[in-house]
Amino acid sequence: MPKKLLIIESPAKAKTIRKYLGPDFRIMASVGHVKDLPVSKLGVDIKKGFKPEYVTIKGKGKILKELKAAGSNAEAIYLAPDPDREGEAIAWHIADEMKKGAGTPDKKIFRVLFNELTARAIREAVSSPQALDRNKFDSQQARRILDRLVGYQISPLLWKRVKGGLSAGRVQSVAVKMICDREREIQAFEPKEYWSLTAHLQSNEPPPFEARFFKYSGKKMDLQNEEETLKIVSEVKGLPFKVSQVTKKQTHKNAPPPFITSLLQQEAFRKLRFSAKKTMSVAQVLYEGIDLGQRGLVGLITYMRTDSFRLSNDAISEARLLIQKNFGKDYLPETPNRFKSRKGAQEAHEAIRPTSAALEPDSVAPYLSKDQLALYSLVWKRFVACQMSPAILDKTQAEIHAGKAAFRANGSVVVFPGFTTLYQEGLENAGAEKNGDAQLPPLQKDQILTLRKLDPAQHFTQSPPRFTEATLIRELEENGIGRPSTYAAIIANISGKEYVSVEKGRFRPTELGFLVTDLLVASFPDVMDTAFTAQMENNLDRIERGEIRWTDILEQFYGPFEKDLEKATSGMKGEMLTDIMCLKCHRPMAIKSGRNGIFLACTGYPECKSTTNFTRDEKGRIILETPAETDKEEGICEKCGRPMVVKNGKFGSFVACSGYPACKNIWTPAPVNTGVRCPETDCQGMLVEKTSKKGKKFYACNRYPDCTFATWDEPFDDICPDCGTRVLTIKQRKNGKSVLICRKKGCGYQRPLGN
Repeated sequence: MPKKLLIIESPAKAKTIRKYLGPDFRIMASVGHVKDLPVSKLGVDIKKGFKPEYVTIKGKGKILKELKAAGSNAEAIYLAPDPDREGEAIAWHIADEMKKGAGTPDKKIFRVLFNELTARAIREAVSSPQALDRNKFDSQQARRILDRLVGYQISPLLWKRVKGGLSAGRVQSVAVKMICDREREIQAFEPKEYWSLTAHLQSNEPPPFEARFFKYSGKKMDLQNEEETLKIVSEVKGLPFKVSQVTKKQTHKNAPPPFITSLLQQEAFRKLRFSAKKTMSVAQVLYEGIDLGQRGLVGLITYMRTDSFRLSNDAISEARLLIQKNFGKDYLPETPNRFKSRKGAQEAHEAIRPTSAALEPDSVAPYLSKDQLALYSLVWKRFVACQMSPAILDKTQAEIHAGKAAFRANGSVVVFPGFTTLYQEGLENAGAEKNGDAQLPPLQKDQILTLRKLDPAQHFTQSPPRFTEATLIRELEENGIGRPSTYAAIIANISGKEYVSVEKGRFRPTELGFLVTDLLVASFPDVMDTAFTAQMENNLDRIERGEIRWTDILEQFYGPFEKDLEKATSGMKGEMLTDIMCLKCHRPMAIKSGRNGIFLACTGYPECKSTTNFTRDEKGRIILETPAETDKEEGICEKCGRPMVVKNGKFGSFVACSGYPACKNIWTPAPVNTGVRCPETDCQGMLVEKTSKKGKKFYACNRYPDCTFATWDEPFDDICPDCGTRVLTIKQRKNGKSVLICRKKGCGYQRPLGN
């Protein structure tokens, strides 16, 4: 009979651990949380010091009973959920239940932390167990209660004032606000024209190269318009291009740090296009253990929720041995690379790394799925690369004069690749160049160059881009919003709500998102303030460090919050005023939400019941949609003989039977024909304008379902001169100009619309 009971939260983890512990241990899984706040009510007694009411989670009663029975027969109980705050909460609730069980009140209960699931780490952890960490539990408890106070008291206000089923969250709503703020930056952005002038030059030796104009008469000059650019062009044509200065220097590019949670999520999105949720799900499996055939179950990576760059000496030593063996001594720095974590990081944890550098991706590839191998390779390469020598580059800058005009050419040559032999960091924009400097030929002062051509080009400044998952996580981290264990949940929450849409991998707020955000900012300025939210995260860290009581933090928060809640309960109107005036009574109109979506309504209701749908232009300005005359008769219903009448809905006008709800007959308007023939081979259909279930316009063949061709982009009846693809698409640039683009991926043909 085993003398010790080890309880963890995952059956997969239990299977891996069982391999390394002897018969003294019985291993059981709690399958996650066993207790939590009740779903049906607030579950927090605010008047009694924010006392939480924990209840057994539905379906976990049987598991708890089995754990108590096993504990009554054990000499000691070891609790080993994940080594973070949430894992501490799971351990604490199990311990609390154990103390209530018959035969277990006086049992010795220990906490065990597994940062990695390897034989050495597991045996070391159980041989030197710890006490349960009250401060860490209190920190998680404070977070849970804060989120409950905000979510369960603000969400009902949104149900009453805006729309049923909406939710607000202490961190989630701040993330949506960041997306809305970025969208308004984009809308307010005014592109500014500027020009560049590039000289394409040739030396006595290859390769040809480019130099960019940057100075005139010895002073830096930015080209603002076509006139002054062409003036420079006419001035330098026919003049000799002479090298006036050549500067050379050697630079070092240091290895990147190992992964922490946020960096792993960002890099997995950039390189693998994994969502944060998928990244953490795959990483969890790699941490808990993979069956490697004769080796059995092996945890391949260390714990993946961490904000520390710390690496153990053993891990560093193993990586250095591998680098010297596989790459040579030139790739191994004299001393190990160390990386400083941000202030407040939990240094008890390590960075995310392979449990053994010797487990190279190729050696475990046969046992991993495609996604598991991709993520493991990313972690393994980043870890090994972080201990490699810097890359060394020779950079050359040449200044070239043609009369009073000066041009600059930059070039670089990799002298020693260092860590880049193994690992290159991902780029946010897939089309961005990995190295902005081209290779230059040998150049000397006073050398005369051959001008091949001068290339003047018009440009416009670009607005800030919308957030991707990677850039939003980076923004959350930089602003101190959330912690490693919460990033994936934040992203999943906002992605699954109606507050934002995802277009080409980027977040865009919906009208509902704008409305709810504006209402919350007006009524709960503290809760929606990024600095306030970041300070609350710092306070949770302080609770964990034992610097402040958890109830003190809740009291500091709840006083002002309660006042805001009282004002919002009586004062929140569920609408946002606009500067649009009602056409019937000339009173202001407000943005509201109804069962058919967002619309404009007169603030003079009920005296004036004027409403209208609207859209926005690229600047965010409201554009009124002219509604059809409602209740106008449009023929006779073929089903019941009553008149058919015009109605306005979420997606525009439609004709419905006046006998509704007894008769639900609807006539949908004929789709608008674009006049462009379907590009599918042997299809004689035409492309028509349609509307998706979410109200978004798209174009499809009118022979559906026989032909399934569809596109989001507006079609144009022409043939690509480069590849022969029929039907181009119309794209509108940020400067307001439209261009025609070939639909074929990789073709790249485009021209201004009208040319």
